[in-house]
Amino acid sequence: MQISPYQQEQLEAISMTATHMDTLSPDQIEALKTASHEYLMFRYDVDAFLNTHFASTCTQRCFQSSLSACCSREGIITFFADIVINALFSASDEQKHLLTVLQKPNAGPKCVYLGPQGCLWRIKPIVCLMFLCDSAKVRVFSDNSSAESAWHVLKNREKQFTWPDKKVLFDDLEAFFLNAGYASSLMYLHNSPGLLLVKKRARL
Repeated sequence: MQISPYQQEQLEAISMTATHMDTLSPDQIEALKTASHEYLMFRYDVDAFLNTHFASTCTQRCFQSSLSACCSREGIITFFADIVINALFSASDEQKHLLTVLQKPNAGPKCVYLGPQGCLWRIKPIVCLMFLCDSAKVRVFSDNSSAESAWHVLKNREKQFTWPDKKVLFDDLEAFFLNAGYASSLMYLHNSPGLLLVKKRARL
């Protein structure tokens, strides 16, 4: 049994990121971390919101029951910037573990990155973080309009890092690696026709 095309794509992107980051100076690594600071603060706010309003619902109804509409798939969309940010703030053994997992065929009906204790990423992909199924939203928001409003605010904040109608972190991180001679199919802000059109209309 071979690894899937999804695993191969992820493996190549993570390996590529590690290869280039190993050539960077401490000052360059620190500059990338500094550029990601505001994004990490956003992630902290989302985590706090989800822990307050969704932790019990999602753990019981999705993770423990293995019925998650997200984690029951082989994998979910990851941006190249997701991989870069996770590498910046992960220990080397955590990164090696991801590579090891990706090199083994995924026989189960679950995300390749899902371990016994949950997601194997230190900073999980933004699509995973921001995914809430309809039933969970109905359960939580039906009697909590303030939580629903807060969620919409967070969804709008997400675009400040991922939606390239202006200068955004995810685009900058892709460009950093492209300028060094690296390219990945996961560089959606430089590959996706839809996102390229957004950039064109914004004259970026």
